[in-house]
Amino acid sequence: MLNVAILTVVVLAGTLMIWPRLANAPVWRATITPLASIIGSGFLVLGPILDVSYGGYAPLVMLGLCAIAYLFGASIRFNIADIETRPAPSRLLSALEQASSVVLAFAFIVSVAYYLNLFGAFGVSLTTLDDAYHANLLTTAVFLLILFTGATRGFRALERMEQVSVGLKLAIIAGLLLGLLVHFGQATGQGALEFAPPQVTGWAVLTLMAGLIVTVQGFETSRYLGAGYDAPLRIRSMRLAQWISTAVYCLYIGLLTYAFKSDPLSLDETAIIELIEVVAPILPLLLVVAALSAQFSAAIADTNGSGGLISEATGGVINEKLAYVVLAGIGILLTWTANIFEIISYASRAFALYYAIQAGIAAIRASQRGHSRKAVGFSALALIGVAVALFGTPVE
Repeated sequence: MLNVAILTVVVLAGTLMIWPRLANAPVWRATITPLASIIGSGFLVLGPILDVSYGGYAPLVMLGLCAIAYLFGASIRFNIADIETRPAPSRLLSALEQASSVVLAFAFIVSVAYYLNLFGAFGVSLTTLDDAYHANLLTTAVFLLILFTGATRGFRALERMEQVSVGLKLAIIAGLLLGLLVHFGQATGQGALEFAPPQVTGWAVLTLMAGLIVTVQGFETSRYLGAGYDAPLRIRSMRLAQWISTAVYCLYIGLLTYAFKSDPLSLDETAIIELIEVVAPILPLLLVVAALSAQFSAAIADTNGSGGLISEATGGVINEKLAYVVLAGIGILLTWTANIFEIISYASRAFALYYAIQAGIAAIRASQRGHSRKAVGFSALALIGVAVALFGTPVE
């Protein structure tokens, strides 16, 4: 019965995603890109990590991650608004923007490795080849496919998948939340809710949290949608995307934390599959479908983005096709030399450095505008971003 209810919710949510009045609304179209990127960054892998690492305090940590992301988003929103009114920046601001583009390009490279390693892990998770070796083989094959496509035909054909995968992913997440709500209610009725003790304490609480920033990353995409949307709409849509993702993430982590027993020995990138098997038999298959479509489309988007950024940052010395070779080479190297949790940490630290530079830019712009309080706040954010980049650690 629950399987039918979950499928019904998935279908209804999917129908809503393609409803013309919603799908064609400018504010929703501008919101869906950052929203899909935020939720796609770590929804499936984050739940078990927080549950095992932080125990009953996981929802507070989730709220903290979302709050930090929202503050970094505030600095980018300030920059969007200021660029609109003062399009000609100083030499210092131009240099910082150039540096942030280079850092973002590198962050995209690492994030593609992260997305495709998740793709590989989920791709073999329900097969008899469910091990790290075959997951890495699948990841490598997809890297080579992306490299071949980007170097020969470009990504225009593959980009058509993005809108479909976004709607599919959000619809399946709606079904997952229904299943978790029912399971939470059953556990409450049976008196089976539990508050597990945290596995990490002290300084490690903050350094691990810093290493998970990439799981709430993606809001910055609004910064680069200027060709299709004006500044007020991009600011509004980024804020809306962060509000929605915060609500979804906190509900998800809250339902997962107290209704399931955490097992540190079973923690891996596909641990969510084993956890939700007890909720409804249909959920593992749905989550694998969501993971494959979401990670592939996110990898395509970031590969495309990094190629353009690298070409622009090097003045065309490294063209987009050569940039794809660099990306695939680094990604395959990371695949075979680092585990997924290390890659998550690397990506988090790279994005944190980008956010630090953007916060620094916002501090300078605010100071030039005479907004001293905002300048101090953005400066503090820049220092936090640098600290995250320096001290973020992976899950052990």
